[in-house]
Amino acid sequence: MKKKMKPIRILLTSLLLVMALVSACTGKKKKPAALDTTQVKNDIQYTCPMHPQILEDHPGNCPVCGMALVKKSGQGSQGAGISLNTVLQPVNSSVITDINAITPEEKQIPTQISAEGYLDFDTRTFNNIASRFSGRIEKLYIKYAFQEIHQGQRIFDIYSPDLVTAQQDLVYLTKNSPSETGLISAARQKLLLLGITSTQVNQAVKTGKPFYSLPVYSPYEGHVHDMPHSQMAGATDREGPPPDFANNLPLSIKQGMYVQKGQNIFNVVNPHRLWAIIKIDRTAISSLKLNQPVKITLQDMPGKTISGRVNFIEPTLQDGDKTTSIRVYVDNMDHALKVNSLVKASIQTGSVRGLWIPRSALLDLGDRRVVWLKKGALFEAHQVSTGIINGNEIRIAKGLSVTDSLASNAQYLTDSENFIKTQGNE
Repeated sequence: MKKKMKPIRILLTSLLLVMALVSACTGKKKKPAALDTTQVKNDIQYTCPMHPQILEDHPGNCPVCGMALVKKSGQGSQGAGISLNTVLQPVNSSVITDINAITPEEKQIPTQISAEGYLDFDTRTFNNIASRFSGRIEKLYIKYAFQEIHQGQRIFDIYSPDLVTAQQDLVYLTKNSPSETGLISAARQKLLLLGITSTQVNQAVKTGKPFYSLPVYSPYEGHVHDMPHSQMAGATDREGPPPDFANNLPLSIKQGMYVQKGQNIFNVVNPHRLWAIIKIDRTAISSLKLNQPVKITLQDMPGKTISGRVNFIEPTLQDGDKTTSIRVYVDNMDHALKVNSLVKASIQTGSVRGLWIPRSALLDLGDRRVVWLKKGALFEAHQVSTGIINGNEIRIAKGLSVTDSLASNAQYLTDSENFIKTQGNE
């Protein structure tokens, strides 16, 4: 009996072992699978705001435009601000970019106008020496242009038949009709009006011999300019070319030439007085006033500064460049300043309070001025009205507030100025 039970025990033991193995295998299959974090991470995609066809599984830059990639819409808080509608905005009125943004600044700053110009003769010192009678120049003492002369200096001798006749009349009346004081006085006055000095008249009466070659003396002091090419012609004829003093040699008046009564022979200019002609842009004309302080520097004289004031404002705009000119009177007693030298001027115009932005943040389209206003993830073209320019800053008169945010570089965001559209200019 014991021998029959032994195989049964072995069979039961084998059956239990098989059941244990089956149960162990079934338990391993039901164990929960571990979370695949790599698969989760790969579900997040990055795209380019300007090129939505670009899809990457990691942050970086767009291979087309180089712009930083952002999370695709609907995958987290970082991408929630840029929707498909935002990306599809027209590029001629809005731009998506990460350029630095600035805010306008409300402040009061001292203002000045920076401009350029040149030195010129002060035309108030232009004086003409004209012939008071017709005749022939017997002797000329002025030999070249820019020759310096002084008041009372002998400049030429002239023979005039009319002048000789007038002297002879006075000599005859004095000798033969001394009682005719009225006629004698009239004859003497006529000679004085013709330009003969009292000393010369008395000498002619005393000697009884008229001056056949009459000396003429300069009533002015300065530099001699040749009259046919002088600046006086350029000053009265604004449409003609400016005079070229470098080609003002030799003098056109020659010894032995005949001159007519009233003919201008020389133009005498005082070189001790010049003025600086400063060209002012039309945007700064409204802030110009007389007597404003001016600092002038010269390119060919480094370190030299000339102080002056706005002495005259021309009432018209210059043809072509749309600028107006101001004049600053300058002393040149040491003859160090040269006419036509280029100068730079800084004009103090006071102080202005307002809303100021850098000039780089403004885009001038000719008919309107535009800034790129930040609205969420977009920069939109926004039209503004501007005021005066002070160095690298410009005053905004209308269109912005201190709470606005705008692009620091407007030109950087501009693809083509011809296609920028703003509200009201579609």
